[in-house]
Amino acid sequence: MRTILFLSSVVFLLGSCIKNNPDPSWIEVNDWQLLANPEAQYPTGELTDNISDAWVYVDNELIGVFEVPFKVPVLLDGARELKIYPAVKNNGISATKKIYPFLEPFVTNIDLVKNEVVTVTPVTQYYKATKFWIEDFEDASFAIADGNSSLASMVRTSDPNVFNANVNGAFFGRISLNETSNTYIGSTTANNQGSLVMDLPRGQEVYLEIDYHTTSNLVTGILAINNSGLADNPMVQINGQDASEVQWRKIYIDLREVVSGSTEAEYFEFSFNAELESGATSGEINIDNIKAVYF
Repeated sequence: MRTILFLSSVVFLLGSCIKNNPDPSWIEVNDWQLLANPEAQYPTGELTDNISDAWVYVDNELIGVFEVPFKVPVLLDGARELKIYPAVKNNGISATKKIYPFLEPFVTNIDLVKNEVVTVTPVTQYYKATKFWIEDFEDASFAIADGNSSLASMVRTSDPNVFNANVNGAFFGRISLNETSNTYIGSTTANNQGSLVMDLPRGQEVYLEIDYHTTSNLVTGILAINNSGLADNPMVQINGQDASEVQWRKIYIDLREVVSGSTEAEYFEFSFNAELESGATSGEINIDNIKAVYF
């Protein structure tokens, strides 16, 4: 709430100053472009993104936080350093626009002129030391297992009616719900071979990225596991879309608090749960590019 109030004050003051100073310079910012980092130390998988916002600084002074694309007036002119940080809707919440800690800021020098517009297209890439655990369904044996009490199953598909070349490799995962198979319970199996393939760090930033195309709600969670059992921590519900408008979307789920607070956990897995909506006869959940992202 403190951050939201602060940003509201910035926007209010900016608007007031522009009214009293009718000759601002203008900065226009286009949509973000996510590029591959040629120095990446770990495979990144498909480079999909939903970088929805930008924290904008001129000469290290915060101008504001804006949804891209946008055009904003500034009461400055001359040679300046422009720095733009890529931001996402944290946990899918529009009011929480957080700088994504794994993506580099866009930095450039600009020349501001009163009543003229400087246009930039910001580009970013993952920091080279960013680590990933990825399930992209490209292998016939994928690392998600159906639970013993699950009535539906997750399968691998390349359905051309859903496939999107900008999102999917060759395959993606699917859960089909109907009146008989009306419940899905499943989880990843990343660390079930006795080694920590997905070693999520405590006290640091940790995120789960998911691309999804779904007409049913899907509840994501994180399992904190030790020799005594497991604790399932539900995190974020991905809401189903109307069947006539469904499209591939992306969400960034913040895991730091749960991972850091699970002090007795020896390792973690991700859980996925779904139920057929009341009154519905069918539902379809497609997911891809499931990524644990951390340093």
